[in-house]
Amino acid sequence: MLRPRACALLLSAMAALRLLPRLLPVSRTQLVRSRSASAPRSVPERIAEKRRAALLGGGQARINAQHKRGKLTARERILLLLDPGSFVEYDMFVEHRCADFGMESDQNKYPGDSVVTGQGRINGRLVYVFSQDFTVFGGSLSGAHAQKICKIMDQAVMVGAPVIGLNDSGGARIQEGVESLAGYADIFLRNVLCSGVVPQISLIMGPCAGGAVYSPALTDFTFMVKDTSYLFITGPDVVKSVTNEDVTQEQLGGAKTHTAVSGVAHRAFENDVDALLNLREFFNYLPLSNRDPAPVRKCHDPSNRLVPELDTVVPMESTKAYDMVDIVHSIVDEREFFEIMPSYARNMIVGFARMNGRTVGILANQPKVASGCLDINSSVKGARFVRFCDAFNIPLITFVDVPGFLPGTAQEYGGIIRHGAKLLFAFAEATVPKITIITRKAYGGAYDVMSSKHLRGDVNYAWPTAEVAVMGAKGAVQIIFRGKETDAEAEYVNKFANPFPAAVRGFVDDIIEPSTTRIRICCDLEVLASKTQSSPWKKHANIPL
Repeated sequence: MLRPRACALLLSAMAALRLLPRLLPVSRTQLVRSRSASAPRSVPERIAEKRRAALLGGGQARINAQHKRGKLTARERILLLLDPGSFVEYDMFVEHRCADFGMESDQNKYPGDSVVTGQGRINGRLVYVFSQDFTVFGGSLSGAHAQKICKIMDQAVMVGAPVIGLNDSGGARIQEGVESLAGYADIFLRNVLCSGVVPQISLIMGPCAGGAVYSPALTDFTFMVKDTSYLFITGPDVVKSVTNEDVTQEQLGGAKTHTAVSGVAHRAFENDVDALLNLREFFNYLPLSNRDPAPVRKCHDPSNRLVPELDTVVPMESTKAYDMVDIVHSIVDEREFFEIMPSYARNMIVGFARMNGRTVGILANQPKVASGCLDINSSVKGARFVRFCDAFNIPLITFVDVPGFLPGTAQEYGGIIRHGAKLLFAFAEATVPKITIITRKAYGGAYDVMSSKHLRGDVNYAWPTAEVAVMGAKGAVQIIFRGKETDAEAEYVNKFANPFPAAVRGFVDDIIEPSTTRIRICCDLEVLASKTQSSPWKKHANIPL
């Protein structure tokens, strides 16, 4: 169900799209014929003709084919993504420079080539965007195509604005050979140089194969469209010839594969329109650059609101599960939470929300899945999210209910020690405001890892149901008393399975009533807004990759 403002946006965008055909009164064939006509034309006439050809892209037949696949064209996507009338296009007259294999003919010259680039506004905030045009040579990347993308990325860094890429490309343009490969490398370099400077978002809206996949992989967030987008290094035919595996495009690199199995993509949406509207909403959570604070908007949800249902949300039995997402929704502004990677490593919850109008990053263990244990995938998922928030001045709020790291040979052989260290490293390195709430279990090394006071946590709270200990009571008693544990478990619970041992040592700042959690977090964020913290000088850290 679309919200009223989303519906209004969609209606205005559709109105803009309906104007597009009026700009294309002639076919591409007519344009090519008129271009080759012998009668000389004035410069204004030639400019108008080039603009018409650029707006037409690969021609009406290919536009129709794109629509039959359930996909919008490159220009339609931009019009839907950006505020009406805000798009300013760059390099509309650029054409490819290839003269081999018949590419020099007028029939193979398309003003703007196979990508539309420029800048515009999303809810009044500046953004740079490129949209690959599948109707022109299948959106394949040429030297000119790469040059256009690099230009807007350079300018985005210069002025401090995010970059959004709408990917729909068949890969490198084979006719251009090494120049096309060089173009990819130029884009990769800028992805790396932009990292941590301005947010980079990739929306995969069609095929993306071969070396082209590394640009989305280098960006901060990768979103996909169900059934029409694909990401893979080598396609099904190559896989079949090398490994003799029979696999479809969807199985190999579809949205379900990358959002639930590989973790390459962060979310998937139903269709182009749904993806672009969600991207507009997501964009509102992000600062424009690393020089800007976390965005703040007017809040109609009182910061002093009590949440009485939280007083009973944690079950009395320590082994009984509950849904941490319910806690997050209850505490954040207007119950709005944009979850990242909801289908991958579901024992860890990450996403964006607002507290008293201010964007915050939420990270939480999920007791409903694997009891909230940390494993390889959840550690990497959490670490990546923490580092993004730290790079862009977004405060971190962590909800802890973790019984430890997931045991087993699969985890040990897969490198849980190294991967778990990534999450520890990310929290320890982060200098943004960090607020932690222990809702129930905080056992062993996982307690340390989850933004504990020992990793420079700013404010650490415990609920009355919190248990901060080396391990659970039953296992601890078996080790300590070795079979003589008649009444020992009750003694251990009384001594350690509660928040007091951490509180008396100052490892948590207060034991709070769950219903007051929102009030406390909002007050702390106000105080920590002016926080400054530095680390020893270094060229860069060596995170355990």
